[in-house]
Amino acid sequence: MAAIDTDRLAEYEAATSKTGAVMTVETPFASALQRKIDLKTKPPGSLGRIEDLAAQIATVQKTLTPRMETCQLTIFAADHGIAQEGVSAFPAEVTRQMVLNFLGGGAAANVFARSVGVDLRVVDAGVSGAPFEAEGLIDRRIAAGTASFASGPAMTDAQCAAALEAGQILGADGAWDAVAFGEMGIANTATAAALGHKLTGIELDILVGRGTGLDESGLSHKRAVLEQAAARTGDLTPAKALAEYGGFEIAMMAGAMQGAAASGRIVIVDGFIATAAALAAVRLRPETRAAMVFSHRSAEQGHAALLGALAAEPLLSLDLRLGEGTGALLAWPLLKAAAAMLNDMASFDEAGVAGPA
Repeated sequence: MAAIDTDRLAEYEAATSKTGAVMTVETPFASALQRKIDLKTKPPGSLGRIEDLAAQIATVQKTLTPRMETCQLTIFAADHGIAQEGVSAFPAEVTRQMVLNFLGGGAAANVFARSVGVDLRVVDAGVSGAPFEAEGLIDRRIAAGTASFASGPAMTDAQCAAALEAGQILGADGAWDAVAFGEMGIANTATAAALGHKLTGIELDILVGRGTGLDESGLSHKRAVLEQAAARTGDLTPAKALAEYGGFEIAMMAGAMQGAAASGRIVIVDGFIATAAALAAVRLRPETRAAMVFSHRSAEQGHAALLGALAAEPLLSLDLRLGEGTGALLAWPLLKAAAAMLNDMASFDEAGVAGPA
């Protein structure tokens, strides 16, 4: 794992608003890009967020004629020691069962990926039990699940670094124009809430939600467990917060986002868990933020708060709370449309249409 550049992080924080929005810099490229968008046969700004999306894609790819034709979804799976504390409505063995479901093509992520023409791969980042003997699975397991962060660190510093590095390599490989990342791990909403709390200072009452469907009693118990766990430590660096309260699949996803962004790819961020990973990725490498497109605002309680910490305005709001990358898959056609608008829509001159007076 690359060392955290504290000078750069301080410089980034000084150049952001309280919400974390990176200040835009006017350049000849940015001016030419905006002119190209404004001269399409439409009133300026009339395609709303699609225009912003087109500009972001072009900027990440550093070209006025960007490609947005191929996308891959990688699902990272791992188990969480905090599940032992009864913070999920589902048993931990569901993680392993769902990995096999992904490999068999039967999950929502598989169905959505096929429907929008997205490649899909599955990574074992640290599922409990023995290693899988399953064709098509990518084995990058760090250990058979994290420790419970209720009483100590979820992972060692070395494990955290290994997960980040494995993710960076996976995020950088291939030749897709955009990448999306999903996750599977029972109790990972508890992990994401604790990690988000330590990275932002947002109160756990705001971040802790029902996850897989806890009732009121279960939700109260989950909050109590996480409050006690959070009290173990004071202020933490981003890397230490990830090691203390993260999950193997979350750390690996954060690394994959970093690797993809560094390779000039658009990163489509999914829901609550993926946004916690995105937050960790950005706190460790602030330049990663520019490549991120936030696909949707989920129904999980804390998601809106984490989006706010990243100054992120998602494209969709569909009351999703499944994970797996499903929301990211549904946003993919919007990215394709945005690039097509920039490349294929006629200008006023090309169409012989009178422009604005």
